[in-house]
Amino acid sequence: MLSLFDLPIASRRVPRLAALMVAAAVAAPLSAQSPQRAADGHPDLQGTWNFSSLTPLERPAQFAGKPVLTDAEAADFERQTLDRIDADRRRDTAEADVAQAYNNAWYDRGTKVVGTKRSSLIIDPPDGRIPPLTASGQAVAAARAQVRSGRGPADGPEDRSLAERCLLFNAGPPLLPGPYNNNLQIIQTRDYVVIANEMIHDVRIVPLDGRPHLPAAIRRWQGDPRGRWDGDTLIVETTNFSDRTNVRGSDTHLRLVERFKRIDSKTLDYEFTIDDPSVFSRPWTVSLPMTASDGRIYEYACHEGNYAMTGILRGARVQEKQH
Repeated sequence: MLSLFDLPIASRRVPRLAALMVAAAVAAPLSAQSPQRAADGHPDLQGTWNFSSLTPLERPAQFAGKPVLTDAEAADFERQTLDRIDADRRRDTAEADVAQAYNNAWYDRGTKVVGTKRSSLIIDPPDGRIPPLTASGQAVAAARAQVRSGRGPADGPEDRSLAERCLLFNAGPPLLPGPYNNNLQIIQTRDYVVIANEMIHDVRIVPLDGRPHLPAAIRRWQGDPRGRWDGDTLIVETTNFSDRTNVRGSDTHLRLVERFKRIDSKTLDYEFTIDDPSVFSRPWTVSLPMTASDGRIYEYACHEGNYAMTGILRGARVQEKQH
């Protein structure tokens, strides 16, 4: 059966975003001369931001006990990583060629590690690793692995993951670098902040008016966000996640806290904390710098030609006839 990696690549076309975004996007592209403060006095976070990076989420074993790399180590890691993930390097078997069907032109992973030369995006725990799973977390992970292996149900598309259905993947929250489309646009007013991802063209509308979260019975794929300012830092707390979405194994008990802080006209510091006591033995925190871009975000047309979904369902029908 086909896997997630058989999903179609993004089509980079003129964006077709909601009217709210269109109205706010008339501002000039972000530049070094852009104002640092919005009209209400809060930091101006608006613009298009890129968060691609070669820094891994977790600290590799080779850098155990070493939170920051030297310049030479960082350069060597970048070179080795780019060589390892080079999709243009073909092996001789047909199976390998199909598995690596995208050539390097499709990818946009970035070419550098983060500027601080940290060896992992995780900054807490100090070892740069995702904390151990609880017993409950291990059981959930095993069940999800069963589905990912292709042995899960496929009676209809609703049985498959949101990623295979081109509905949600690598779009956050939270935000983490992926193979391509590592861009977002932030639109800011006094009462709301809008976070529009290029990946899967998802849009989060974050109210800043202090309203309570939705009732616990109401669940959303991207959760229920609420924002507030803490000095110059925008804090977005999200709860009410659906059981169809997860962050590295999290479940519906996830409480996600994101922090956005404008460092200068070209840098946005992004940090988030994952707190899910039913899955992880302790909370963990990631720091990811974003760089301003003068470009625009584009439509991600995953549904067009999504042969993976039809292939999975057809394969399931063949297996049914065989048994």
